Amino acid sequence: MLIIKRYPNRKLYDTEAKKYITLDGIAELIRTGTEVQVLDHTSNEDLTAVVLTQIIFEQEKKSSGFLPRSVLKGLVQAGGDTLSSLRRTLASPLELFRHVDDEIRRRIEALIKQGELTLEDGQEVLEKLLDQGKQAFTEAATLRTDELSQRLAELGVPTRNEIEELTAQLESLEAALDRIAPESQSK
Repeated sequence: MLIIKRYPNRKLYDTEAKKYITLDGIAELIRTGTEVQVLDHTSNEDLTAVVLTQIIFEQEKKSSGFLPRSVLKGLVQAGGDTLSSLRRTLASPLELFRHVDDEIRRRIEALIKQGELTLEDGQEVLEKLLDQGKQAFTEAATLRTDELSQRLAELGVPTRNEIEELTAQLESLEAALDRIAPESQSK
């Protein structure tokens, strides 16, 4: 395990390479699989969690949206709670996939009920959408962040902003349909 010493002036020193290192340098080491422990130079207190938190903070500042709000909110809510609470918080992004699948199902069912899709067509579309989501998740788990961004762009996967815009448009269309439906039923 690589030992990094943190000095009172907050400088970080790589004891193996015998040189100072930045937070970005530590982040890169961790991404490459290097086990890192950060110790206070004077007291030998383990500061690894503090430094990892600083790395996350810096990455969040650089690329807003690095971590989903739900994860950040969960971390704050967990506060001093147990490790199991923290694990549940970090698992919450996986819940997002389940919510997306549920929303896809709900909207396909609505289209079937409205007669826009037959039951068979709806099931076929649902299977394709859910399979694509599973494939994307499996691929995403094996790619690094920069590779993932490039791959998503190549596949034409919309950005978070584009998804938010589409969601707003869908909600607007649903509201319009809800207003039209009572009018057409009364005629």
